[in-house]
Amino acid sequence: MATKKIYDYLVIGAGSGGIASARRAASYGAKVAIVESGRYGGTCVNVGCVPKKIMWTTASFADALKEVKGYGFDITEGRPFNWLTVKQKRDAYIERLNGIYEKNLDKDGIEKINGIAKFINPKTVEVAGKQYEGKHVLIATGSYAWIPKDIPGAQETGMISDGFFQLEYLPKKVALVGGGYIAVELAGIFNALGADTTLFIRHDEFLRAFDPVISQTVMKTYEDAGVKIVKSSRLKKIENTGSNVKKSLNIQVEIKGQMTAADAFTGFEEIVYAVGRNAHTEALNLDVTKIKTDDHGYIQVDDWQNTAEEGVYAIGDVCGKAMLTPVAIAAGRRLSDRLFGNKPNSKLDYRNIPSVIFSHPPAGSVGLSENEAKEKFGEKALKIYISKFTNMHFALTEHKEPTVYKLICAGPDEKVVGLHIVGKASDEILQGFAVALNMGATKADFDRTVAIHPTASEEIVTMR
Repeated sequence: MATKKIYDYLVIGAGSGGIASARRAASYGAKVAIVESGRYGGTCVNVGCVPKKIMWTTASFADALKEVKGYGFDITEGRPFNWLTVKQKRDAYIERLNGIYEKNLDKDGIEKINGIAKFINPKTVEVAGKQYEGKHVLIATGSYAWIPKDIPGAQETGMISDGFFQLEYLPKKVALVGGGYIAVELAGIFNALGADTTLFIRHDEFLRAFDPVISQTVMKTYEDAGVKIVKSSRLKKIENTGSNVKKSLNIQVEIKGQMTAADAFTGFEEIVYAVGRNAHTEALNLDVTKIKTDDHGYIQVDDWQNTAEEGVYAIGDVCGKAMLTPVAIAAGRRLSDRLFGNKPNSKLDYRNIPSVIFSHPPAGSVGLSENEAKEKFGEKALKIYISKFTNMHFALTEHKEPTVYKLICAGPDEKVVGLHIVGKASDEILQGFAVALNMGATKADFDRTVAIHPTASEEIVTMR
């Protein structure tokens, strides 16, 4: 075997986090290589945030077409929505992004190694029969969705969220399984585009990781919009009474311990599972290292992204913490700043990470939920401000979406420790307020800020 190549920094995984860390390291003059077995950009670019946002925008146009009548526009119906056109244009857009990522790596002098990496010792991996060593090694291989194996027929008939982006048609009737933001987002898209949409969740509410004002408001809005939410449910069996080309899926469901009638949930063309994710670590052969993982394969790291193996680090979804693309990017860049940029104190602060749900309407959260704030500060130390209203956008429309804003303040100075918002443009509004929370803003700071009128976000600085 030829002599193995040695790099200052060997990055495994060319998703958003891995690429960001590799490019930052290269900017300091490090010799960098990156290993990738699939398309560059990872989950976010290819089967996650980016194509999801395109589909959410598509669905938002469907909502807008229903609203414009109130503003005097006579839109003649009859021209059907073309799912395949959007898919083809979306796929072309993603392909261009893949190319941009690769060109940027080339421009920065980063060597691209195509294939699956397998550790043969703590600092060396084998890819397609060749060996590569890193003085520093970063694992950024991400995570993957899965379909339950204990439900008869699930593997044969269902798809994960990746499959949503492979669909070449809009199902007339679709089922989704899961109570997290991915299932909720996809359900909103399907429903807005006209599909008969059913969402199966295991508890009485979805989005349970978020503050109740978000989960309760979004759930009611979905139900009002026609999404059928089957609560406290467990799928027991799926049968396809159609063909492989045109499926007709019958789903046997247990609700609160009782089996439903055989004909209660029938005729679904597709079923999408968004029931969790596992770390992409199986192929890495981590047994030859000291790296520790949990039951889902997530790599255990400290606050500095160090694994139990000296000189080997992990960032992003493969760690199972704050599984968001900007988190992986920020952690990766700060790690490279520390390793190669002479910034020994550089690390990511995982507090006050903003997060958005691209539901209909969108929702966003930064800081502590009310329950988390009670646990940390005690209920008596909190003051909660809530504003519920109808966005002026809907002043002349028949359909009215809710807007709800919630401020959680703690201590005698009423430091803002949580902000949770639901309503139009929440995704854009939240970013600026996240800066305020990270700066330690108080309710008085919000009050001193002059409102922009007429906007929805002015309510956040005028709450009483």
